[in-house]
Amino acid sequence: MDRFDPLQTTPSRRQMLKGFANGFAMLPLASLLAEDASVSAGVSPAEAAAHLAPRAKNLIFLFMSGGPSHVDTFDPKPQLQKDDGKPLPFEKPDFIRSQTSNLLASPFKFARHGECGTEVSELLPHLSGYVDDLCVIRSLVCDNFSHNGACLQMNTGETAFSRPSLGSWLLYGLGSENRDLPGFVVLAPSQPAQGARLWTSSFLPAKYQGTRVQDLANPIANISNSTVPIGRQQKQMETLERLNELHRQQHAEDSRLSARIKAFELAFRMQTTAPMAFDVGRETASTHRLYGIDGSITDIFGRQCLMARRLVERGVRTVQVYHTDTKYRSSFQLWDQHDGLRQELILNCRSIDKPVAGLLRDLKARGLLDETLVVWGGEFGRSPTAQSLDGRDHNPFGFTMWMAGGGIKSGTTYGATDDFGWAAVENRVHVHDLHATILHLLGLDHERLTYRYSGRDYRLTDIYGNIVHDILA
Repeated sequence: MDRFDPLQTTPSRRQMLKGFANGFAMLPLASLLAEDASVSAGVSPAEAAAHLAPRAKNLIFLFMSGGPSHVDTFDPKPQLQKDDGKPLPFEKPDFIRSQTSNLLASPFKFARHGECGTEVSELLPHLSGYVDDLCVIRSLVCDNFSHNGACLQMNTGETAFSRPSLGSWLLYGLGSENRDLPGFVVLAPSQPAQGARLWTSSFLPAKYQGTRVQDLANPIANISNSTVPIGRQQKQMETLERLNELHRQQHAEDSRLSARIKAFELAFRMQTTAPMAFDVGRETASTHRLYGIDGSITDIFGRQCLMARRLVERGVRTVQVYHTDTKYRSSFQLWDQHDGLRQELILNCRSIDKPVAGLLRDLKARGLLDETLVVWGGEFGRSPTAQSLDGRDHNPFGFTMWMAGGGIKSGTTYGATDDFGWAAVENRVHVHDLHATILHLLGLDHERLTYRYSGRDYRLTDIYGNIVHDILA
């Protein structure tokens, strides 16, 4: 049997790696133990320093999977209320599959809040109290009508092909401030449309891939090690490092093996840091109440938001928080109200309202909001016309997202859709513009952040994208 004996004086590299791997029960961290062919141990040229002075250090992206209705949440339309039931006064594209062209007024009331007077739906009473911290962008547009294509574009900049995700680009460009935790963490109890393609590193080195947390009660499976004492593991690590140095002296650098070894080193360090970082039980009862933890409908997303705060305060660069589960429903398209708008949208908003407001308040109280960029939104919005009498179809032509935190002009609204909320007509913000602005706020020039692959220089925004300077503080 090819076994590793730590007391053996001349173990082979194969024995050493096999014994070390068994000590971690083959820790299943996709971003750490990716296929050898795609792993690189190199450090990106941009990782050493940002291109410009960053306004934020970390990103929390709150992704409402399925596409929230902007005309029922953040984009009030008085004309839509007046013309309820009337035909849409212009032609829709042929590919729109709505069963009716009649307008559907929002069943929910809007009111002004905060010193800025931003109008928000009654569905979000907790979040309404923090509008003075938000920049509500009412003129987002994307290029795809389907969940799969729009989710890909919002997360990777591309509608069809596999491309590196936003979080992977940020990690590639900036690195992580915590060497003991993954730099890009994905909190997703259920997979959104397209699943792991939304946080892939694609052709970037595999170490920049997102690490998904699915089970909130057991975030990193098999992280504890009951078979090999910590002291013995440390000796294995030291021996492996010596063997690796001997190998490097005799052979050309093998970046794939080096990356694999770095992955094991991170896994070793995570045994002590990860359980503490993800353990929301260490927080006070008042903090739990702030996030709605243990509430009948807010518990799941509350735990996700609290984990996000705990991770960014420990230096994790990007935390992607997907709203895909509640205690009443689990779906990768939770906000996809083709029907049941009056019931389902109420439940969705109730499940995220208190947790998101709690996150903003907590970040602000801890002095973290100034250095953390928070983004909220989905892959697209919903149509102002009715579908199934009590639903709305997809709408990529004009929808709402909001941003808060580091470098954002707070207490403002930007852009506008037409009188019915169908299409962006003022200060259109394409997904590429959103990505360019996010990179800018974190200190990266979207035109300079490139990676050469298959003979071409790629970037998150492809050949597009403009920074939206008007929303910057």
